[in-house]
Amino acid sequence: MEWFLHLQDDVLALVDTPWILLVIFLFTIIDGFFPPIPSESIVIAAAVLSVSGAGAHLGFLILAAAAGAFVGDLIAFHIGRYLPIDKIPVLRGEKAARILEWAERALKSRATVFIMSARFIPVGRVAVNVTAGAVGFPRFFFIVIDVLAAIFWACYSVALGLAFGHVLKDMPLLGVLLGVSGGVVIGLILDFILKRIYARILERRGERAAEAFTNDN
Repeated sequence: MEWFLHLQDDVLALVDTPWILLVIFLFTIIDGFFPPIPSESIVIAAAVLSVSGAGAHLGFLILAAAAGAFVGDLIAFHIGRYLPIDKIPVLRGEKAARILEWAERALKSRATVFIMSARFIPVGRVAVNVTAGAVGFPRFFFIVIDVLAAIFWACYSVALGLAFGHVLKDMPLLGVLLGVSGGVVIGLILDFILKRIYARILERRGERAAEAFTNDN
C-alpha cells in the first residue's frame, strides 16, 4: 500500500505537465497484463484534480486512457495466444486457475458481455483477455469489442473522477456499480449484434465451401 501511494503521488506530481498523458498511457498499457499498476485510480485522480483547473484537458485524458487500455488488453490477448498460461506469474495458483476457468466458460456463453464488463475487474480483465487469446477467440471481434470497452472504461473513469470532485466524494461504490452495470448493458447489446454478424460470416464461408465442393465435382 505504501508503494502504491508513493507511486500515485509521484505520478500526480506531473498533473500540470504534458507528461501526465504519456504516463497514463504507459500505465494503462502495463495494467492490461500486470494488474498491480494502479492505472484506474490515477485516471480518476487526474480527473478529480481537473475540477480545480489542474491537469490535462479531459478529452486528451480520455484518449490517453482509452488508447493505453486497448493496447494493454491486446498485449494480454496475444500473450494468451502465444504463451502457455501456466508460464504467466500473475495467473498461477489455485485462485487464478478458478478465474481462468470462469473466464473460459464466460467466453463460450456471452463473450462480449464478459470482455466489456471484465474491463472493470483487474485480475478478471487479464484472465478474460489472456483466455480469449488462448482459446482462439477471433482477433477481429476481440478488437472491435475491446475498442468499445476501452473507450467506455476511460469515459467511466474520468466521469467517476469528476463525480468525486463534485458530488460523490462519499459514495465511491455507487460509481463503481454504475460503471460495471453500464459495461454489462452495452456488452449485451454488442453481443446480440456481433453474434449475428459472426454467424453470417460463417454462413457465407459455408456457402462458398459448398459451392467450391460442387464445382470440383
